[in-house]
Amino acid sequence: MNLLQIKDLTASYGVSQALFGVDLDIATGEVVALMGRNGMGKSTTVKAICRMISARGTLSFDGRDLHQLPSYKAARLGLGLVPEGRRCFRDLTVAENLLATSRQGPWDMKAVCALFPRLGERQGQRAASLSGGEQQMLAIGRALMTNPRLLILDEATEGLAPIIRQEIWAAITRLKRDTDMAILLIDKTVSELVQVCDRAVVLERGRTVWSGAMTALTPDVSERYVGV
Repeated sequence: MNLLQIKDLTASYGVSQALFGVDLDIATGEVVALMGRNGMGKSTTVKAICRMISARGTLSFDGRDLHQLPSYKAARLGLGLVPEGRRCFRDLTVAENLLATSRQGPWDMKAVCALFPRLGERQGQRAASLSGGEQQMLAIGRALMTNPRLLILDEATEGLAPIIRQEIWAAITRLKRDTDMAILLIDKTVSELVQVCDRAVVLERGRTVWSGAMTALTPDVSERYVGV
């Protein structure tokens, strides 16, 4: 059984409909890319999964109907979100940011700092004093401290320096290799996604228009729907 199951998902912002039929599933240990141009429904799909907006259609996690749950209860089932824009607690230290979301499990301060040594070196610094790339590492570490079963990364490498991007992609690769965590990646860099993702789902105007193995994502499909 799939860990996350989405079928014919629709959602609106007031009178403006944003999703018109999204189909997506993820199994335990699988890494899936959610792709598409800007404004095609990727972040709205993430908000629906995390119960930040109301939606219709099949939306279940580990057999539980997410429609029936508020966002905090959905998170307790094992949904870990790294939102677009990082959104760290700027006035808290690195250590305080991590401890603020911690739940019992293998992902503790030591494990997160092993994944991102920069965070270990800066535990006493306020988040506001970190570079953009370090704040992104902190956002990922904070999500991992919830010990999620599904980690969702929304544009986790956008706008970062190449060396930081490499560190984050290396960390995602380690998560895939060393854990059974499911991962949903929202990103546009096909060259990086193909190295780590098992499958891709492509959205166009709020609908799933293509899905399949990442290796089957041809240049024609990429150019048509992703713009790369």
